[in-house]
Amino acid sequence: HVQLVESGGGLVQLGGSLRLSCATSGFTFSTYYMSWYRQAPGKEREFVSDIDSDGRTSYADSVKGRFTTSQDNAKNTLFLQMNSLTPEDTAMYYCKASCWKGSRWYTFWGQGTQVTVS
Repeated sequence: HVQLVESGGGLVQLGGSLRLSCATSGFTFSTYYMSWYRQAPGKEREFVSDIDSDGRTSYADSVKGRFTTSQDNAKNTLFLQMNSLTPEDTAMYYCKASCWKGSRWYTFWGQGTQVTVS
C-alpha cells in the first residue's frame, strides 16, 4: 500500500522559514523521481521542485535560491526547506512520486500540507 504523508506546514511570517517533509512507504523510494508541487486557492497546481535518483534537483524560477529539496533514502523521506517566504508562497504543498516502468508512468500523490505566509 503506497503512502505519501506530508507534514511541516503551518503559519509563518513574511521572511520566515519552514521545512516540509514527505514520509513515504509502499514503494522503492530510491528508484522514484520525487517532486514538490503547490496549489494556491483559485490557481492551478504548479511545479515547485524535483529530485532524481542521483540527487540532481531542479526548481521553479519563483523559488530558486530560496527553496532546497533533499531526500533521505534510508528514511524514505523527501524534504523541502523553504526560506525567505512571502505571501505568494501561500499554498497547499504536495509531494509526488513518479517512476517509469515497462511502458507507463506510476505516479502517487500525498494529501498535502498547508503553508500560509502572512
